[in-house]
Amino acid sequence: MALVLLWGDHPGAAAVPQMRLVPYVSGLSAPLGFVQDPTDSHVQFVIEQGGRVRTLVDGVVQAADFLDLRGALVSGGEQGLLGLAFPPDAAASRRFYVNFTTNNPAGGTVVARFTRSASNPRVANPASRFDLRWSTDPVAGNVAYIPQPFANHNGGCLQFGPDGYLYIAMGDGGSGGDPQNNAQNPGSLLGKLLRVDVAAVRVPDSNPNGFVIPPDNPFRTAPGYRPEIWDVGLRNPWRFSFDDTVHGGNGALVIGDVGQGAFEEVDYEPRGRGARNYGWSIKEGLHDARVDRAPLFLPLTNPIHEYDHSVGFSITGGYVYRGSTIPEMHGRYVFADYVVGRIWSFAISVAGTGEGIMSDLIEHTGTLQVPAFHVSSFGVDAGGELYIVNHTGGFVYKLVRGVPRAPTNLRIIR
Repeated sequence: MALVLLWGDHPGAAAVPQMRLVPYVSGLSAPLGFVQDPTDSHVQFVIEQGGRVRTLVDGVVQAADFLDLRGALVSGGEQGLLGLAFPPDAAASRRFYVNFTTNNPAGGTVVARFTRSASNPRVANPASRFDLRWSTDPVAGNVAYIPQPFANHNGGCLQFGPDGYLYIAMGDGGSGGDPQNNAQNPGSLLGKLLRVDVAAVRVPDSNPNGFVIPPDNPFRTAPGYRPEIWDVGLRNPWRFSFDDTVHGGNGALVIGDVGQGAFEEVDYEPRGRGARNYGWSIKEGLHDARVDRAPLFLPLTNPIHEYDHSVGFSITGGYVYRGSTIPEMHGRYVFADYVVGRIWSFAISVAGTGEGIMSDLIEHTGTLQVPAFHVSSFGVDAGGELYIVNHTGGFVYKLVRGVPRAPTNLRIIR
């Protein structure tokens, strides 16, 4: 039984935002995501790693699943049902998208489209499944899955950007050190952020691939590049998000990219500025990693924040807070470490170039009195309020305004 010692919070008590955690829902099985229903402010969905999407109505788990994919996937470790997203046209099209590790062929990544039941929007129509078909792979051909050479680094996060396009996080394919150099390979979809257009007005059900390439995708016509690619050089971008424009954000993309043996990182990308190389596996955070390899292109984009493995071991990317109930948190990016259960936030200012600048890092673990859990994901509701997902305990917590507790100077996580 390992013991991890975690020292207390930001030393300036007056600077600690007035907030606390309250349980929102319990009794879940290995939850990995919390997603707001864009058509009903009372409804959210929780992704369970084993393959179920659970429906919450005012914080109560419903008896009927929204979707059950347990017979279609491989689950365990870093595999399973990993992502869920609703498009901007969800109310009219009834569509939604999931990312999971398929069992046919075992281990591949599938991004599938479904529609809701016409008679009950809280239940999906399982017969509506359509697996997106990816551009021709030199090995696998034009197939409805993305081959994964190893069982780890699947990525899995799905988000619709402020441009209305679907963004898909793909890890480097797994093992250690990116042995196939996927993240710097223009012919691989692994180690990338992908961007596709799935809008029903442009992509009817009859479209054979389930998407089209946006006209401004940066590598759409570049020789040797897969046209779905938006960014390259990622290791395992487990969770990313966009600064919510509906609630006053600027639409920037913020990525939590899980490191290997030494550093975890947060990457910041101004709205609409793709074609970035985040450096893996040549760099890990700000530091050299595989100096024996050449970058696909330069410059390499540095993270706006990193931490080493004396602090934590696996970053869980979160959100820029844009809710209304905790005003002192407005514009702060909240994130966590999965292994040690620590939670931080920092302020982001924007330079004249549009790039983000991180400042005022605060750890909230002690004042929130976070239980000893693994933070697998964050989510936001219709009002922009923030939720934290406990993978191993089966809880979702809501971040609310309240007098913070006295910081804990030393905690022991077993």
